[in-house]
Amino acid sequence: MSEEPIQDRDQDQDLVLYEVDEDGVATVTLNRPERKNAWSIPMERRFFALLDEAAEDPAVRVVVITGAGRAFCPGMDVQRLEQNAQPGQSLNLQARVPMYSRRNMPKPLIAAVNGACAGIGLVQALICDIRFAARGARFTTAFTRRGLAGEYNMPYVLPRVVGLENALDLLLSGRVFDADEAKELGLVSRVVEPEDLLDAARAYARDIARNCSPRATAVVRHQVYGDLDRDFTGALARSYSAMEFFAGSPDFREGVASFVEKREPKFEGLPPDFDPDEATRDAFLPY
Repeated sequence: MSEEPIQDRDQDQDLVLYEVDEDGVATVTLNRPERKNAWSIPMERRFFALLDEAAEDPAVRVVVITGAGRAFCPGMDVQRLEQNAQPGQSLNLQARVPMYSRRNMPKPLIAAVNGACAGIGLVQALICDIRFAARGARFTTAFTRRGLAGEYNMPYVLPRVVGLENALDLLLSGRVFDADEAKELGLVSRVVEPEDLLDAARAYARDIARNCSPRATAVVRHQVYGDLDRDFTGALARSYSAMEFFAGSPDFREGVASFVEKREPKFEGLPPDFDPDEATRDAFLPY
Protein backbone atom coordinates (compact mmCIF):
# COMPACT_ATOMS: atom_id res chain seq x y z
CA MET A 1 0.00 0.00 0.00
CA SER A 2 1.37 3.40 -0.90
CA GLU A 3 1.84 5.69 2.08
CA GLU A 4 2.30 9.00 0.25
CA PRO A 5 -0.03 11.64 1.74
CA ILE A 6 -3.20 12.41 -0.16
CA GLN A 7 -2.94 16.02 -1.28
CA ASP A 8 -5.74 17.86 0.45
CA ARG A 9 -6.04 20.06 3.51
CA ASP A 10 -4.25 17.31 5.46
CA GLN A 11 -1.10 19.43 5.23
CA ASP A 12 -2.71 21.92 7.62
CA GLN A 13 -1.58 21.95 11.24
CA ASP A 14 -5.24 22.33 12.22
CA LEU A 15 -5.84 18.65 11.47
CA VAL A 16 -5.53 18.05 15.21
CA LEU A 17 -6.19 20.79 17.78
CA TYR A 18 -4.44 21.12 21.12
CA GLU A 19 -5.19 23.15 24.22
CA VAL A 20 -4.13 23.01 27.86
CA ASP A 21 -6.25 24.44 30.67
CA GLU A 22 -5.09 25.96 33.95
CA ASP A 23 -5.48 22.64 35.76
CA GLY A 24 -3.06 20.84 33.45
CA VAL A 25 -5.66 19.00 31.35
CA ALA A 26 -4.66 18.87 27.68
CA THR A 27 -7.41 18.33 25.13
CA VAL A 28 -6.37 16.78 21.81
CA THR A 29 -9.12 17.06 19.18
CA LEU A 30 -9.18 15.23 15.85
CA ASN A 31 -10.29 18.02 13.55
CA ARG A 32 -11.53 16.99 10.13
CA PRO A 33 -15.27 17.39 10.79
CA GLU A 34 -16.03 17.73 7.08
CA ARG A 35 -14.63 14.17 6.72
CA LYS A 36 -16.05 13.02 10.07
CA ASN A 37 -12.45 12.99 11.34
CA ALA A 38 -11.47 10.18 8.99
CA TRP A 39 -7.89 9.14 9.66
CA SER A 40 -5.08 10.22 7.36
CA ILE A 41 -1.31 9.86 7.55
CA PRO A 42 -0.70 13.60 8.12
CA MET A 43 -3.33 13.52 10.88
CA GLU A 44 -1.53 10.52 12.35
CA ARG A 45 1.79 12.35 12.46
CA ARG A 46 0.24 15.45 13.98
CA PHE A 47 -1.75 13.46 16.55
CA PHE A 48 1.22 11.53 17.90
CA ALA A 49 3.47 14.61 17.83
CA LEU A 50 0.97 16.36 20.08
CA LEU A 51 0.87 13.39 22.45
CA ASP A 52 4.66 13.62 22.63
CA GLU A 53 4.37 17.35 23.36
CA ALA A 54 1.91 16.64 26.17
CA ALA A 55 4.16 13.91 27.58
CA GLU A 56 7.13 16.28 27.77
CA ASP A 57 5.28 19.30 29.19
CA PRO A 58 5.41 19.40 33.03
CA ALA A 59 2.31 21.62 32.98
CA VAL A 60 0.24 18.79 31.46
CA ARG A 61 -1.01 16.19 33.91
CA VAL A 62 -3.82 14.41 32.03
CA VAL A 63 -4.78 14.21 28.34
CA VAL A 64 -8.32 14.04 26.93
CA ILE A 65 -8.75 12.84 23.33
CA THR A 66 -11.91 13.61 21.37
CA GLY A 67 -13.23 14.47 17.90
CA ALA A 68 -14.62 17.64 16.40
CA GLY A 69 -18.22 17.67 15.26
CA ARG A 70 -20.43 14.59 15.47
CA ALA A 71 -17.82 11.83 15.00
CA PHE A 72 -14.78 10.58 16.90
CA CYS A 73 -13.03 8.80 14.03
CA PRO A 74 -14.79 6.37 11.64
CA GLY A 75 -11.53 4.79 10.48
CA MET A 76 -9.11 5.38 7.63
CA ASP A 77 -10.16 7.98 5.06
CA VAL A 78 -12.04 6.24 2.25
CA GLN A 79 -9.78 7.96 -0.29
CA ARG A 80 -6.82 6.11 1.17
CA LEU A 81 -8.76 2.85 1.41
CA GLU A 82 -9.55 3.10 -2.31
CA GLN A 83 -5.94 3.93 -3.08
CA ASN A 84 -4.61 1.03 -1.00
CA ALA A 85 -7.07 -1.43 -2.55
CA GLN A 86 -5.61 -1.03 -6.04
CA PRO A 87 -3.93 -4.15 -7.52
CA GLY A 88 -0.19 -4.25 -7.05
CA GLN A 89 -0.14 -2.11 -3.92
CA SER A 90 2.16 -3.34 -1.16
CA LEU A 91 2.07 -2.49 2.52
CA ASN A 92 4.78 -0.14 3.76
CA LEU A 93 4.61 0.70 7.45
CA GLN A 94 8.10 2.17 7.66
CA ALA A 95 6.88 5.78 7.56
CA ARG A 96 4.01 5.15 9.98
CA VAL A 97 3.93 5.95 13.68
CA PRO A 98 3.65 2.78 15.81
CA MET A 99 0.05 2.78 16.99
CA TYR A 100 0.63 1.60 20.55
CA SER A 101 3.92 3.36 21.23
CA ARG A 102 2.12 5.89 23.44
CA ARG A 103 1.01 3.17 25.84
CA ASN A 104 4.36 4.03 27.43
CA MET A 105 3.24 7.63 27.88
CA PRO A 106 3.60 8.57 31.56
CA LYS A 107 0.32 10.53 31.77
CA PRO A 108 -3.28 9.31 31.90
CA LEU A 109 -5.16 9.28 28.59
CA ILE A 110 -8.93 9.77 28.64
CA ALA A 111 -11.05 9.21 25.52
CA ALA A 112 -14.23 11.21 24.99
CA VAL A 113 -15.84 9.25 22.15
CA ASN A 114 -18.39 11.70 20.78
CA GLY A 115 -19.60 9.71 17.76
CA ALA A 116 -18.64 7.12 15.15
CA CYS A 117 -15.59 5.13 16.27
CA ALA A 118 -14.36 2.42 13.92
CA GLY A 119 -11.25 0.64 12.68
CA ILE A 120 -8.17 2.72 13.32
CA GLY A 121 -10.39 5.18 15.20
CA LEU A 122 -11.23 2.41 17.66
CA VAL A 123 -7.51 1.76 17.99
CA GLN A 124 -7.04 5.36 19.18
CA ALA A 125 -9.77 4.90 21.77
CA LEU A 126 -8.10 1.67 22.92
CA ILE A 127 -4.75 3.37 23.55
CA CYS A 128 -6.55 5.40 26.21
CA ASP A 129 -6.83 4.29 29.83
CA ILE A 130 -10.42 5.39 30.43
CA ARG A 131 -13.14 5.78 27.81
CA PHE A 132 -16.23 7.99 28.03
CA ALA A 133 -18.80 7.68 25.23
CA ALA A 134 -21.70 9.81 24.12
CA ARG A 135 -25.01 7.98 24.26
CA GLY A 136 -25.80 6.94 20.69
CA ALA A 137 -22.15 6.75 19.61
CA ARG A 138 -21.58 3.76 17.35
CA PHE A 139 -18.56 1.45 17.31
CA THR A 140 -17.22 -1.27 15.03
CA THR A 141 -13.91 -3.03 14.44
CA ALA A 142 -14.87 -3.01 10.72
CA PHE A 143 -11.84 -4.94 9.45
CA THR A 144 -13.46 -8.15 8.21
CA ARG A 145 -16.12 -6.11 6.40
CA ARG A 146 -13.36 -4.36 4.46
CA GLY A 147 -11.64 -7.62 3.55
CA LEU A 148 -8.94 -7.15 6.18
CA ALA A 149 -7.58 -9.16 9.09
CA GLY A 150 -7.38 -7.66 12.58
CA GLU A 151 -5.06 -4.70 12.16
CA TYR A 152 -2.85 -2.68 14.53
CA ASN A 153 -2.67 -5.47 17.11
CA MET A 154 -6.38 -5.25 17.93
CA PRO A 155 -6.69 -9.08 18.19
CA TYR A 156 -4.20 -8.86 21.09
CA VAL A 157 -5.57 -5.76 22.78
CA LEU A 158 -9.34 -6.24 22.50
CA PRO A 159 -9.57 -9.60 24.38
CA ARG A 160 -7.73 -7.96 27.27
CA VAL A 161 -10.40 -5.25 27.39
CA VAL A 162 -13.66 -7.13 26.76
CA GLY A 163 -12.74 -10.81 27.15
CA LEU A 164 -12.09 -13.53 24.58
CA GLU A 165 -15.60 -14.34 23.32
CA ASN A 166 -16.71 -10.71 23.17
CA ALA A 167 -13.55 -9.80 21.28
CA LEU A 168 -14.08 -12.63 18.79
CA ASP A 169 -17.69 -11.52 18.33
CA LEU A 170 -16.66 -7.96 17.52
CA LEU A 171 -13.66 -8.91 15.38
CA LEU A 172 -15.24 -11.74 13.38
CA SER A 173 -18.57 -10.04 12.67
CA GLY A 174 -17.36 -6.46 12.33
CA ARG A 175 -20.87 -5.56 13.46
CA VAL A 176 -21.92 -2.12 14.68
CA PHE A 177 -22.75 -1.68 18.37
CA ASP A 178 -23.75 1.39 20.34
CA ALA A 179 -22.35 3.11 23.43
CA ASP A 180 -24.69 1.34 25.85
CA GLU A 181 -23.58 -2.08 24.58
CA ALA A 182 -19.97 -0.89 24.64
CA LYS A 183 -20.41 -0.20 28.36
CA GLU A 184 -21.96 -3.62 28.93
CA LEU A 185 -18.97 -5.19 27.20
CA GLY A 186 -16.49 -3.14 29.23
CA LEU A 187 -15.18 -1.27 26.18
CA VAL A 188 -16.16 2.05 27.77
CA SER A 189 -16.70 2.81 31.44
CA ARG A 190 -19.04 5.81 31.18
CA VAL A 191 -21.94 6.67 28.86
CA VAL A 192 -22.91 10.33 28.94
CA GLU A 193 -25.47 12.43 27.10
CA PRO A 194 -23.78 13.94 24.02
CA GLU A 195 -24.04 17.53 25.21
CA ASP A 196 -22.34 16.61 28.51
CA LEU A 197 -19.62 14.31 27.20
CA LEU A 198 -16.60 16.59 26.96
CA ASP A 199 -17.41 18.36 30.22
CA ALA A 200 -17.72 15.00 31.99
CA ALA A 201 -14.42 13.69 30.58
CA ARG A 202 -12.63 16.92 31.44
CA ALA A 203 -14.09 16.97 34.95
CA TYR A 204 -12.77 13.44 35.52
CA ALA A 205 -9.37 14.44 34.10
CA ARG A 206 -9.35 17.62 36.19
CA ASP A 207 -9.99 15.64 39.37
CA ILE A 208 -6.91 13.51 38.63
CA ALA A 209 -4.86 16.58 37.70
CA ARG A 210 -5.74 18.38 40.93
CA ASN A 211 -5.62 15.53 43.42
CA CYS A 212 -3.22 12.83 42.20
CA SER A 213 0.56 12.75 42.12
CA PRO A 214 1.86 12.84 38.52
CA ARG A 215 4.71 10.54 39.51
CA ALA A 216 2.31 8.10 41.11
CA THR A 217 -0.07 8.03 38.13
CA ALA A 218 2.89 7.53 35.79
CA VAL A 219 4.13 4.56 37.78
CA VAL A 220 0.65 3.03 38.21
CA ARG A 221 0.08 3.22 34.44
CA HIS A 222 3.50 1.64 33.92
CA GLN A 223 2.70 -1.11 36.40
CA VAL A 224 -0.68 -2.00 34.94
CA TYR A 225 0.43 -2.26 31.30
CA GLY A 226 3.78 -3.78 32.14
CA ASP A 227 2.28 -6.43 34.39
CA LEU A 228 -0.30 -7.67 31.87
CA ASP A 229 2.08 -10.35 30.65
CA ARG A 230 4.01 -10.95 33.86
CA ASP A 231 3.36 -13.70 36.33
CA PHE A 232 2.09 -12.94 39.82
CA THR A 233 5.50 -13.12 41.47
CA GLY A 234 7.13 -10.81 38.98
CA ALA A 235 4.36 -8.24 39.32
CA LEU A 236 4.51 -8.51 43.12
CA ALA A 237 8.24 -7.80 43.08
CA ARG A 238 7.68 -4.68 40.98
CA SER A 239 4.94 -3.58 43.37
CA TYR A 240 7.29 -3.81 46.36
CA SER A 241 9.93 -1.83 44.49
CA ALA A 242 7.37 0.89 43.76
CA MET A 243 6.41 0.95 47.43
CA GLU A 244 10.05 1.48 48.38
CA PHE A 245 10.43 4.16 45.69
CA PHE A 246 7.59 6.29 47.10
CA ALA A 247 8.17 5.67 50.81
CA GLY A 248 9.35 8.95 52.34
CA SER A 249 9.17 10.74 48.99
CA PRO A 250 8.03 14.38 48.72
CA ASP A 251 4.86 13.21 46.96
CA PHE A 252 3.98 10.79 49.75
CA ARG A 253 4.64 13.45 52.40
CA GLU A 254 2.46 15.94 50.54
CA GLY A 255 -0.28 13.37 50.00
CA VAL A 256 -0.46 12.59 53.71
CA ALA A 257 -0.17 16.24 54.78
CA SER A 258 -2.94 17.39 52.44
CA PHE A 259 -5.22 14.59 53.70
CA VAL A 260 -4.59 15.42 57.36
CA GLU A 261 -4.96 19.16 56.74
CA LYS A 262 -8.08 18.63 54.59
CA ARG A 263 -6.77 20.64 51.65
CA GLU A 264 -6.02 20.09 47.98
CA PRO A 265 -2.54 18.60 47.46
CA LYS A 266 0.21 20.51 45.73
CA PHE A 267 2.13 17.87 43.80
CA GLU A 268 4.95 18.89 41.47
CA GLY A 269 4.54 18.39 37.73
CA LEU A 270 6.17 15.42 36.06
CA PRO A 271 9.71 16.20 34.87
CA PRO A 272 10.22 15.52 31.14
CA ASP A 273 12.99 13.04 31.92
CA PHE A 274 11.05 11.04 34.52
CA ASP A 275 11.26 7.33 33.80
CA PRO A 276 8.51 5.27 35.49
CA ASP A 277 10.75 2.24 35.21
CA GLU A 278 12.97 3.79 37.89
CA ALA A 279 10.34 2.86 40.46
CA THR A 280 10.35 -0.82 39.52
CA ARG A 281 13.76 -1.48 37.97
CA ASP A 282 15.39 -3.14 40.98
CA ALA A 283 12.53 -5.50 41.68
CA PHE A 284 12.83 -7.50 44.89
CA LEU A 285 10.74 -9.59 47.21
CA PRO A 286 11.04 -9.02 50.96
CA TYR A 287 10.40 -12.70 51.67
